[in-house]
Amino acid sequence: MANITKLWDMLNTNEAGLERIGIRHLVVYQALRDPNRVFVTLGIRARRPLEVLLRSSALFTWFDAVGVEEIPPLFAGHAMEKIELAEAAGTKIPARIVVAALAPVRDLDSLLVNVHDRQDRLRRAGIRKVWIYRALDDDNEAMVLQELDSPEHASRWIDHPDSVAEWMSGVGRGVYPPVFVGTVRHVLSFGKPN
Repeated sequence: MANITKLWDMLNTNEAGLERIGIRHLVVYQALRDPNRVFVTLGIRARRPLEVLLRSSALFTWFDAVGVEEIPPLFAGHAMEKIELAEAAGTKIPARIVVAALAPVRDLDSLLVNVHDRQDRLRRAGIRKVWIYRALDDDNEAMVLQELDSPEHASRWIDHPDSVAEWMSGVGRGVYPPVFVGTVRHVLSFGKPN
């Protein structure tokens, strides 16, 4: 995407439409190494709006309007786990770096146990938050978002992930896109917070 500002302007002018189709929040991340690469997450109220959105020509109209050069991978899932790893709520948090990955996972329940059992190792790696989502259409597919405290920690984590991140071995293969590393650029929220 050549112009992230164009995306943001388009989203702002379509807030009512986004809320009408059931979107609760929308977050736009911009890649650290390639400013033309973005990652967008949408939180929706129920599965029905998702089906409407995916069948809607509006999605592809948005892609065209903001200059998306190739149709991105789309993931539809529900939150399995949201884990806060930051030491204290009052701690000043440096730049929020997000590592996002879509990957095949043999046993998502074991992954959840593994993440919980190794929280200290994740903290030492600079990870502050972990969100794990299971695909609606495939129990063995997941999206994992991790918030890290620095670009250096993110690079080290991607290059040398701990065994707790065994799922990263499937990232970037076949239909799965490469790991996304970026920072939050824009957030829109609608209605009551979760």
